Amino acid sequence: MPVPRSDSGLWQHYAVVVEIPAGLAKQRALGPDWAAWLDGLGRRCDDLVAEWELTPTGDPMQGFASIVVPVRESDGRASVLKVGFDGSAETAHEHVALQLWGGDGAVRLYRVDPARRAMLLERLGSTDLREEWDLQACELIAGFYGRLHKPASPRFDPLSGYLQRWLDAMAADVRDMPVPRRLIDQALSLGRDFVVDAATDGRIIHGDLHYENVLAAEREPWLVIDPQPMSGDPHYEIAPLLWNRWDEMAGYLRESIQRRFFTAVEAAGFDEERARDWVIVRMVLNAHWAVEDAKRMRRDLDSSERASITQCISVAKAVQP
Repeated sequence: MPVPRSDSGLWQHYAVVVEIPAGLAKQRALGPDWAAWLDGLGRRCDDLVAEWELTPTGDPMQGFASIVVPVRESDGRASVLKVGFDGSAETAHEHVALQLWGGDGAVRLYRVDPARRAMLLERLGSTDLREEWDLQACELIAGFYGRLHKPASPRFDPLSGYLQRWLDAMAADVRDMPVPRRLIDQALSLGRDFVVDAATDGRIIHGDLHYENVLAAEREPWLVIDPQPMSGDPHYEIAPLLWNRWDEMAGYLRESIQRRFFTAVEAAGFDEERARDWVIVRMVLNAHWAVEDAKRMRRDLDSSERASITQCISVAKAVQP
């Protein structure tokens, strides 16, 4: 509950309940929007803990753009409080997707405050799919697609709209991208075809479904978390399975990428060519985003960004027929 306290003669209305993880605090370097969000995040979490009558029961965890606090509700139920970054359009409708899924294959949503990007969620385990055999993990994730890819309501932003903006931005930066020009041109051509393809929109897609976004649970062996939902094309989903758990593919890179790709395509019942085209588009866009981030911060690409771009090129080449 709110606790008044004195500090050098000045009264503060709230005691600090939730400490911001040091790793998340470093996101301040990403710009003023991040800094403003982080400046108010501790107070926001403390407000929610008080208003929703929650008791923190463990150290806060973090995602790239969120804090997750293990809590216990007033009735004793174990859950987690998740508060996300205000400036992320991709996660603005996370709660809508979770509501529509209703726990079918995904974590359950208990309570939400969209204005504060706050959700009270089912408590899951800490084990994810990184320790499972990668092809088995690909099959398991592909098995969720049919449950999650429900018809999308108008509340979800269309993938085609995002894609048009992403492609336009990339086209303006072609000369700054350390990517073979043929791959860039291929991605632009395929992407523009997708923009005008009616099948590019229409289904709820997770957007970032990879090995770390599937957690062990009690209701089911595994459940999906952290959607970045859009109205999109199910074939868009496969790419993260190819760039995550990268180090495991050392020495057998092309073969490993292809095995993962074909395993997921077959398990999902996807069209191979369409899935391949989306992988190519997504990988080249990912490479551009690394360039875009560096330009926004007015600096050269760092070593990790160059390594990421090399990965993107490798995946895009590996899935080519």
